[in-house]
Amino acid sequence: MKNILLSTIACLIVFAGCYDLDRAPFDQPSSSTFWKTEDQCVQGLMGIYSTFKKDDLFGKQFLIDINSDVASGYDQYEPLQLGTCTPTTGFLNGKWQNGYNTIQAANLAIRSIAGSEIDAAAKAKLVGEAKFLRALAYFHLMDYFGALPLYDEKTDLEVDINNLILPRNSLEETRAFIIKDLKDAADANLPDKWSADNYGRATGSSVHALLGKVQLYNKEYGEAIKSFEQVLDPKYGHQLHADFNELFSPSGKGSSEMVFCIVNSGGVGRNYGMPFAFFAGTRNCFGSCWNNSVPSTNLGDMYEYKDGRPFSWDELFPGYTDDLNVRERVLRVTVNDSGTEIVEMPDEAEQIKAMYDQRDPRMAATVIAPYMTYKGWYANAPKNMLFVFAKNANGGIMNLNETYGFMRNNRGGWETYFWKKFIPEYNWDGAITDRAHTPVNYPVIRLADVYLMLAECYNETNNQDKAVEYINKVRARVGMAAINSGPDYLEAKTKDAVFQRIFRERAFELANEGHRDSDLRRWRLSHLLLNKDDYGITGKRLFTRKFNENRDYLWPIPSDEIEKNSSLTQNPGW
Repeated sequence: MKNILLSTIACLIVFAGCYDLDRAPFDQPSSSTFWKTEDQCVQGLMGIYSTFKKDDLFGKQFLIDINSDVASGYDQYEPLQLGTCTPTTGFLNGKWQNGYNTIQAANLAIRSIAGSEIDAAAKAKLVGEAKFLRALAYFHLMDYFGALPLYDEKTDLEVDINNLILPRNSLEETRAFIIKDLKDAADANLPDKWSADNYGRATGSSVHALLGKVQLYNKEYGEAIKSFEQVLDPKYGHQLHADFNELFSPSGKGSSEMVFCIVNSGGVGRNYGMPFAFFAGTRNCFGSCWNNSVPSTNLGDMYEYKDGRPFSWDELFPGYTDDLNVRERVLRVTVNDSGTEIVEMPDEAEQIKAMYDQRDPRMAATVIAPYMTYKGWYANAPKNMLFVFAKNANGGIMNLNETYGFMRNNRGGWETYFWKKFIPEYNWDGAITDRAHTPVNYPVIRLADVYLMLAECYNETNNQDKAVEYINKVRARVGMAAINSGPDYLEAKTKDAVFQRIFRERAFELANEGHRDSDLRRWRLSHLLLNKDDYGITGKRLFTRKFNENRDYLWPIPSDEIEKNSSLTQNPGW
């Protein structure tokens, strides 16, 4: 891990290298003193990895789920779900700028490594690694903005810093550029695995997985199957992590399930993580956090029973869906007027807790639901927190807080689920010391994702049996009943029925990982699913979603970029 966890000086190597290479004082690295040895080339390459942590690149990518059916949110990326983005919205510009900073860092590395005098075999691998990283950055930008201006390693910022004024290439040219980078990286024969201290660097399977994803997004299903099947070659050693819950905690670090991940760290003197806790945790977790993203009520209701039966609140409590009084009766406890203790618990509380135990285990590993207990943190000490909705004896809604061992929503008036996935329990035995640096690796692509993308490709090529085989691999990990294993509610034999399974499985498996918005957009389902009111668990309206079919499938090109480069054209509708 020592090479991935970039030191401050290695960061300066890349960014000083981008913008100030004409000066070479003895106390600063520069192009005239750097990129000479293999070790320097590796350290320079590590600087590219560090850029993916930038907030609006992958650093807060998990928050993008709020623009989908699995999460709701406020503040951070709220304009996405409200339909109020404009070309001046800050995070749009951040995504563009951070993406191109990564691309230019990769360009510098490719050019510099290619021109170095290191061993030819090592040089080929390092250039291939840099091309994979450039392809990842370009693909990520293409997903949101569409066609892009293409700058390759011939772009020299020492000369061209004030002349980055290329027009946008076509979408086909952009995709072809990405695919060529990935095929070059595949030809470079990156390692099948890295040693423990290099965990997180791109491997051959990382390249094949990203290539398959690019092909899937372009509906080249046959080619994507070939790419994804390569990832399953035993030489790469990928396996589903046995414990789904553990995968998203410090104990899951180093897992062979990760095909490509962003490595994070924490602890005293090692704050080098991403802000999962800060923006998806609650006031009850380490550092007292903000829950800018919360699981949607829709996601909570989607999880099946372990035997595959669909879940229904009305089956448990007749009238629940249409009668808010039923919800109030079963979901709201009565507390004393000071909110310090519960004086009456609904008779149905134990029934609800038992129901959670019977549901898909990924639910309890992903969301914190009413009547669950969360291992929280208060006054610099561990404290168990009970999640309940409350009223006083007169029926007035009560806002409880962590002082007395109750969970609190930072968004006043919202009564929602909370995220458990990626969120610390107590202080993870000292692993977390800063809420902005959650020490859990972020999976850009992991094996379960590959299985589900492969299932989708097989389904689209009318091989439903093979598709179901890969869906069942994912379900088997958590002990869920297999599709097509008996009862009618487990049947999925037609193309549409199998797609519906993939649609749900990707929600259950990948929620809070930042994939769902992209899934809905590439399936052209966003405008069908997201133009509606969002409601909390108790039936209170939270906000109204808006998604413009003729505009919102692509983000606008930031106005700042168009002002700097008049050859850029804007996306339709913006």
